[in-house]
Amino acid sequence: MTITFLNPSNAPKPAGNYSNLAVIPAGKKLLSISGQIGNDIEGNVAESLEDQYRLALKNIKLIVESQGGTKNDIAKITVFIMDEPDWNKIKPAGDEFLPSPRPSMSFIYVKGLFRPDIKVEIEALAAVD
Repeated sequence: MTITFLNPSNAPKPAGNYSNLAVIPAGKKLLSISGQIGNDIEGNVAESLEDQYRLALKNIKLIVESQGGTKNDIAKITVFIMDEPDWNKIKPAGDEFLPSPRPSMSFIYVKGLFRPDIKVEIEALAAVD
């Protein structure tokens, strides 16, 4: 059984490229993924916001895969971000690391994150068999 992404007709359409609702079938194992930053396996942090965004999404995908899942099992992401990104530059990362249609999403602009070199942090919910 797969996650169903919906935009119910009795609610406003999404303001961006995401789904309003992710319906997780019974029997799936829910994964609550801690905030991921834009670093590689050695701990090196990317410099640009866009590169950090891409690596954070990649890290989420790798964590989901560690539990036997795929990007299609990602139900929701919450993005904590310092500055408005160049949306054209971050879209390819979403295309690569997120399901289509897009999961439910929230983008929250914050004043700061836990270190000054971190520009974005993304947490996620996924559901795997």
